Amino acid sequence: MIINYSLENFGSVKDKQTLTFEADKSEHLEDYYIIHSGGFRLLKLALIYGANASGKTTILNGLEFLRDIVLDPEEKKTDELNFRPFLFDQETPNKTSKLSIDFIHNNVRYDYKVEFTEEAIVSEKLDNYNPKKANVFKRKTDLIHQFTEIEFGSKIKKDKTFKKTLESNTLWNNTVLGGFLKTNIDFIELNETIDWFRNYLKPLVYTRTELEGYVTSKINNKEISKTDVINILKKADFHISDILIKEEDKEISSEIFELIEKQLKISNDKFKKLKEEGKITSINIDFEHTVNGNKYTLPIDLESQGTKRYYGFAGLLALLIKNNHIFPIDELEASLHPDLYIQFVLSFLVNTKNSQILATTHNREILDNKDIFRNDAIWFSNKSNDCSTELYSLADFDTSVVRDTTNVLNAYKSGKLKGRPNLGDFYIELY
Repeated sequence: MIINYSLENFGSVKDKQTLTFEADKSEHLEDYYIIHSGGFRLLKLALIYGANASGKTTILNGLEFLRDIVLDPEEKKTDELNFRPFLFDQETPNKTSKLSIDFIHNNVRYDYKVEFTEEAIVSEKLDNYNPKKANVFKRKTDLIHQFTEIEFGSKIKKDKTFKKTLESNTLWNNTVLGGFLKTNIDFIELNETIDWFRNYLKPLVYTRTELEGYVTSKINNKEISKTDVINILKKADFHISDILIKEEDKEISSEIFELIEKQLKISNDKFKKLKEEGKITSINIDFEHTVNGNKYTLPIDLESQGTKRYYGFAGLLALLIKNNHIFPIDELEASLHPDLYIQFVLSFLVNTKNSQILATTHNREILDNKDIFRNDAIWFSNKSNDCSTELYSLADFDTSVVRDTTNVLNAYKSGKLKGRPNLGDFYIELY
């Protein structure tokens, strides 16, 4: 589970901003929101609300970038890291960027920090608490010679060969964790950290992410129960009684092979195997609807965007209930009726144990529903005067602004909570 997550000089974030899943002292909705782990009271849910271009998605992008540099290290030292620092300033483009995450995995707390530019990882550090804080490794980069230097904590006993192997596999634009993936050496603390990034922290779900294929493949591989997904869909009033999955082999044309080779990121071995087989397996999905006792099938392409979106969310919900994951989700309400949005959130809160969701939203109803939402689970992103992102929680406001009796939505509309777009009048002059 995530405890704290911070980013600095990353995208629209200029100064350090921190989002915490640590619950405040309130016992409101305790049984549904709170995970007890490692002596912490952690929230299952954090929702970021704010104006367009205020940096909501940037907060999620930071997590996705962090996951990428751990699990998908660059192969060439000339490759640049895929991010931009804060650009609306004369100094920040020349400064380093920083990300840090504090999390619990298998009852051990880890604190991971990384500092970087577009060309290189400048420094990196991993600590754990078992039970007391101890350093696992510190890394710094010789930027002149483009060489990685790693120093292990006093409790880590590794010989010089181990150290040399890890350093030689950690390019200056790789994290130590990414470099470790290129070796066959064993290091339990790194294995555990990588396992958390791979299996707990899941890829970012954008509004454009087509979850249907992802969920269907999970059903096919028995990682998700089809019955579970159907039950979730039934509760959402879609009248879906079955999911029909058919596999079909299709020949691959030379033009498609050329496109795959040039455009897609695929290993040489996989591409060679694909070319030898000369075909690809496509999966077709039909939904069976039971209406007035009669059964009808409809290809998924003919379903509404909301139905397809919620099919994907039903799969995510099944994963979150059966396993321990965190899914970052951009614009949680996209294509969903407000009641369906609440249905998903409540189903998640009621049925999960150690999973988390970090999502952005434009749904203002969350500000006017204390029966469902805690103050410390609601965050605001505000665009400051210098266009940088400011991140803060509803729980950060004292009682002079937000009391138990305060209508939070009205307080937001009046500007007391900031996070609103600064709009002009409605008259437009055309020239």
